[in-house]
Amino acid sequence: MKLMRNLLISTFALLLAGCAGLGPQESVEGPGNAEDWKAHKAHISEIDGWQISGKIGIQAPQDSGSGTLFWLQRQGYFDIRLSGPLGRGATRLTGRPDAVALEVAGQGRFEAESPEALVESQLGWQLPVSHLLYWVRGLPAPDSRSRIALDPNGRLASLQQDGWDVQYLGYTEEDGYTLPNRIKLAGRDLKITLVVKDWQPRQLGH
Repeated sequence: MKLMRNLLISTFALLLAGCAGLGPQESVEGPGNAEDWKAHKAHISEIDGWQISGKIGIQAPQDSGSGTLFWLQRQGYFDIRLSGPLGRGATRLTGRPDAVALEVAGQGRFEAESPEALVESQLGWQLPVSHLLYWVRGLPAPDSRSRIALDPNGRLASLQQDGWDVQYLGYTEEDGYTLPNRIKLAGRDLKITLVVKDWQPRQLGH
């Protein structure tokens, strides 16, 4: 059960919370040029749809494991699927910002009005679910203060926000966008490693 809970946390942490503009609540440091970062951030913020295939590894106080990830994002709609040893078969999360459904093989279907509400009601944990929409693209979430370090190319090297530490260990170039392909997250006694094997970004419009 703990393995399943850890899997669900990593899944929920990759949800959409709606498109929003980036705010000025960030403290910037590191060797990267602030103007390069500003341009990079504006360019990446155009992405409001994607398809991701990759792997997730999880370390928790009593359990650890890994699974494969498929994530389809189309503006407000998401379809996230995990499988592999950690998933014990298949886990699927679908919905929109105001209605989320979770299907777990052999356990049933659960619903809530928001990802945060579903995590809290089913797992009993409060997590910054909405932030991962931005973090997965290499952006700080706009609705709280963040401390970021830039790499020499003006991209995120690390990010600290709301008690979480996010390390960006690699980037890939896809369709004119430079996007993270290896991310490590640590916070709340949980460590998550995301390795993206295939990034397909889209700019769908609003």
